[in-house]
Order: sequence, then C-alpha cells, then structure tokens
Amino acid sequence: MDSLTQAALGAAVGEAVLGKRLGNRALAWGALFGTLPDLDVLLSPLLSQSWNLWWHRGPSHSLLVMVAASWFLAPWLAKLWKKDRISRQRAGWFVFAAWSTHVLIDCFTVYGTSVFWPFSGIRVGFNHLFIIDPAFTLPMLVALIWLAFLRTKKQLPKRRRINAWGLGLASAYALLSVAMKFVASAGFEADLKKHGVSWQRRMEAPTPFNIVLWRCVVDRGDEFWVGYRSVFESDSNPVRWTVYPKGAQALAPYAELREARMVKWFSDGWWIARPHAKGVWVGDIRFGESRSWGDKKGVVDGRLVFAWDILPDASGDRLRPIRMSRANAGETLRRMAARIAGNHQAWEANPRLAGITGSLPEFLSSIDSPAATP
Repeated sequence: MDSLTQAALGAAVGEAVLGKRLGNRALAWGALFGTLPDLDVLLSPLLSQSWNLWWHRGPSHSLLVMVAASWFLAPWLAKLWKKDRISRQRAGWFVFAAWSTHVLIDCFTVYGTSVFWPFSGIRVGFNHLFIIDPAFTLPMLVALIWLAFLRTKKQLPKRRRINAWGLGLASAYALLSVAMKFVASAGFEADLKKHGVSWQRRMEAPTPFNIVLWRCVVDRGDEFWVGYRSVFESDSNPVRWTVYPKGAQALAPYAELREARMVKWFSDGWWIARPHAKGVWVGDIRFGESRSWGDKKGVVDGRLVFAWDILPDASGDRLRPIRMSRANAGETLRRMAARIAGNHQAWEANPRLAGITGSLPEFLSSIDSPAATP
C-alpha cells in the first residue's frame, strides 16, 4: 500500500499497544515502524532494475526479518521508554504488530510480498485491494487526527474507542473487499462457462481506488483474456474480453539473461512480449493498463502499467522500465465511474495495445458474445 496508508495503520497499531503509556508519542512511533519495511527503497538507487524487482517488498517484508527486528529492537526500546514503564515484551510486541500489519495489508494487493523469504521465492498477493484506496485509509486518518487532540488521562478510554472505530472500519472494508472479489469472480466464471472456453488459471483484481469494478485476466496458454465487470451487474450481463497474444517466442532468444529470468519470476508468468530492433518489450499484465480514448474514433489504447525493455547489447542496466504517462488520469476515472454506473460504452471500444517500443499500436481482438470457443 502507499506510504500514507502504512503510516496511518502503524500509528493506529502504536496507539493500540502503547497509547496508554506514551499518549501521542505512540502515534509517532507507530507511524515510524509502520513505514519502516518500505525503507528498502533507500537502497534502490544502488541496485539494477532487475535486482530492484527482487528487493522491493523482499527481505524487509519477510516473517524472518520482522521476528528478528522485534527481538533485537525490544531491549533498546524498553530502555528508551523506561520512565514510561514499557517492558521488553510490550516493546517487542509493538514492533511485531506494526511490522506484521504493514506486511499483511501489502499482501492484499497485486504486487506480491516475499513473506517466506529466504525459505521460499513465492510472493504472496491476494489481489483484494488497489495500492491506494481512500475508503480503507480515511477512517484511520480521521480517527488519528481526533486522537491527537485528546491528551489527558481522563480521555484515555475515549482514545481507545475512537482508535478501535478507525481500525475496525478499515478492517471491515478489507473484509468487504474479499466478499466483493468473490462476487466478481463468480460473475467472470459464469461468463467463461457460457463461452465454453478452456483455461489454465485466472486472477481478479480491483481497478484503482475502489472494490466494485474488477478486472479479470484469464491465462489460456498462448494468450490472455482480459475483461471488466462491476459487482452490481448480474451474471447474465456479458463480459467483453480483450485477447492479448502472449508472444512467448519474442522472449525466447533472451531466456537465459538474468533480466528475462527476473521478469518472469516477478510477473509469476503473467507476462506478454513483443520484439523490437534492440531487444524485446515485456509487460506484466496483472497490473492493468492506462487507457486513452480519442487518438482514433471508436478505439481505446491500453498501455500496460508495468512494462520494460530488455536490451541485451546495452551498456549498463539491460532492463529498462517504461514510464507510464498519467496525462489522461482524469478522463480514465470519469469513464471508470460511468462504467461502474452501467455505461459500458464509456469504457469499452475497439482495443489496441499501445506503448510497445518501436511499434505502432497493435489491434487486439475482442470477444463479447457467448459463442463457443475451443
């Protein structure tokens, strides 16, 4: 999740564990330890792009590191807070609670988190929340701002109630996202059954800033199908699927490069590739696409949010991220709101894959009628 959310969550945990003894200082310490795992970004400028894919949300987010940090920091914090009568045990539980809730809520997103490092390279991602969701963050922020003005000992019970409400509403929203994903997933599955298609695996994730419009990616071996649906739609409403050929042959010549192996690992196989004159363009299809309308009438251009160039003959870093333009973010949000309200035409159009290095946008096929597909 974003840093503001992690700081708010950490502050709420700090209040719950230490607020009785530290007062508002518990909020500050909680915010600090709530963001501490993300300080792995401080080393990012020293690492290549491929190693950054491994490092971010890597070791600093593992169970091993959070347990070790709790064990080693507890004596120092207990000494620091000796006058406030904070024991080693409570200090250790505070560190573990702030660190573990940070990692847990990160697991609710698509990016993936190395919870079991170094024992397993599998990243955990539940795909229930977008990385920024105001409905999750705001209850905690409002509660924490209120807490900051309640400073007397007589107000301690009120502080605990307000903090519990903030954490409770945020937790309820996270649990609601699980239910919303279940509803969306059932709708996607029903539509795929109508099409009579075979598939290997699929995933669903929410679109930005909400849990009511969901995006599904279906792995059919040589191609991916991508579709959208709202939880307010009935299962009888057809999904318009966009077909993305995987293009595995484009990446095959570079399969032994460390950069190619790292992208395959990071994307968990959810990648597409296209060749170009200097190497190969690779995109991770899990994270959605930046959409733009108007370049050509009746056409929507999609640029994958996570994409890279692999340049085997380049000097220096051979993996180059492709930066996504956010110029059309306002229009995308307006159209997304219209799509949630049931206006399919505001969102759907003839799809093209844009942003491929050295290539014009690629027209993609779409499927929106339940005709049998082998």
